[in-house]
Formats: sequence, C-alpha cells, structure tokens
Amino acid sequence: MKIAILDDYHYAFRGVSGYSRMQDHDVVAFRDSIKNPGALAVRLKDFDVVVLTQQRTSLRRVVLEKLPGLRLIVQSGGHRDHLDVAACTQLGIAIAGGAPGQSYSTAELTWGLIIASMRHIPHEARQLQQGVWQSTAGSEMRGKTLGIYGLGKIGSKVAHVGQAFDMKVMCWGRAEGRARARAAGYHVPASREAFFESADVLSLHIHYYPETRGIVTADDLARMKPSAHLINTGRAGLIAAGALVEALRKGRPGYAAVDVYEDEPVVGGDHPLLKLPNALCTPHLGYAVSESYERFYNTAIDHILAFAAGIPVNIINPEALGQHNDAKR
Repeated sequence: MKIAILDDYHYAFRGVSGYSRMQDHDVVAFRDSIKNPGALAVRLKDFDVVVLTQQRTSLRRVVLEKLPGLRLIVQSGGHRDHLDVAACTQLGIAIAGGAPGQSYSTAELTWGLIIASMRHIPHEARQLQQGVWQSTAGSEMRGKTLGIYGLGKIGSKVAHVGQAFDMKVMCWGRAEGRARARAAGYHVPASREAFFESADVLSLHIHYYPETRGIVTADDLARMKPSAHLINTGRAGLIAAGALVEALRKGRPGYAAVDVYEDEPVVGGDHPLLKLPNALCTPHLGYAVSESYERFYNTAIDHILAFAAGIPVNIINPEALGQHNDAKR
C-alpha cells in the first residue's frame, strides 16, 4: 500500500523502532502542512492510507470525496474533531483510533514555561549572547499563588509540582473538579472572579470542547494582577479570540507563556503574540517528545499492518469496512 504520513515535522516516523516493519509498503512522509483543501486533495490523491499526526491536518468531506483510493485513515492520538467521521463512513474509509495521549510531557513543558517566564530565561540568554550581564530581576515561586484551571490529569501533575516549590495551589473548574481540589487539600476560592484576581501564576488545563471555547474571557484577564503570568499549554481556543493579545498590551496579566495557537503551524513569525515583549511563545511542544512519537507511530504501524492483513483493529467506524466503493465519490 502507498502510505502518507502527514505533518511529520521532524521525520519522526522513520525513526521509531517499528519502522522496519513497513518495508513492504511505500511510505512518504511530509514535513510541511497544507491547509488548502484543493491542494491537500492533490497531494493525497494516490494514497491508500493516510496517517494523521495529532490534529495537525483536518480531513473534511470536501477533501475526502476527491480521494477515491483512500481506504484507511490512521490517527496518532485520541482526538477526532478534525475528522469528518460521517463522510468517511459513507465513503468506505475506515478510521483507526490512535494511542491515548499521556500527561507527563505537557505537564513538564508547563513548568518549563513557568520557570522560563518568571526568571526571564529566554531574554537573559539572548542578552548574554549580546554581551549584557543581568538585565532583569526575576521572581521566585515560593509563596506565590498557583492557579490551576482544570484539575485533570495534566493539571493535577502541575499542581503537585507547585506544592514542591512551596507555592499556594488554588483550583477552579467544574463542580466535580472543585470537589476533587478540596479533597486533595488545594484551596478553592469563593468565586471565579477571586480565582483570576488572586493568581500569581494561572495555568489552563481545561478539556477543549465546543462548550469550553472562549471560556476565558477578556473580563477574566482584566481581573488578573499586572505581575501575574498566564500559562496556556492546553488549547488556544480556551481563551476568547484576540483577548490575550489585547490583555497583554494593557498589562493585565503582565506576562503570558503559550504553546498553542488557533491556526497551527505558525510560520514566518506571523502571529501577534510573537510581536509582544511580554509573551513567551513555543511551537506546540507539549507532546513533542521522542517517547510520544514512539508510542503514537508504533501504534499506527500496528494498525496499518493489521488492516493490510485483513484483520483491522481499533476501527472507530466499523460500518465503513467492506463498503469502499469508488463510485460513491
């Protein structure tokens, strides 16, 4: 089979331990992203299988209908909102679910961003390269209030590390999340307003659903301290469109460190946050570690080989199996 690996920015697919198992198949990895549906359809028109790297490319009906040879889409993660599952099923394109994500690497990056922003590490490193010795005074974490919005798997790990730094951990979220926070011994403020007003560091770890889109509003940000740091390693859409850039320009919060953007990848330095001196921006590194790629892509290889052998596994739309029919397109 001819297999396309999309958005493999560092050609990680060829480096995983199971890649040699693909020797009987024609594998083409693409490092660049194509957003235009027509151009994407042209790229994929000759492939039997497409492997999606996380949610980097969206496949909708307008593209799928132009791919008569496509038989299988393989996920590398657990998300599905970038796929038109109904169209795939109607067109006889099976979808193999991906390996579940893990919280460790994103929690670790969150702390990397917190420390880097509070101690001005990127700025001071650049200054030192230019011959300048110590140009800013950072802030220590001990005694500061760490706000966790969403005490799930990642938020819980971030909170635990906050305790190790002798920070005061405060949580907000849905009622059940607040109950878990109280049970864990974390402070739950009297109101959402108090949560935003009292945080020295506020980290977003809310699950991203249609109902949580824009859950952090401009009014929320305006309540934050001028000295506060907002950290977002979750999803850009959790914050109302344009609200963070405007808030940083106004100085509340005083600083933000973000790893996620509404439209990815961000190339050519074309994003307003990159122009702000009080924003630290990284290119969605939360899960981008070799251990994640090893897990994601080896699971994808298992699914491809099972499908090729006629024993497909972990198919989320089994109705599509055996329904492949070029005449439908």
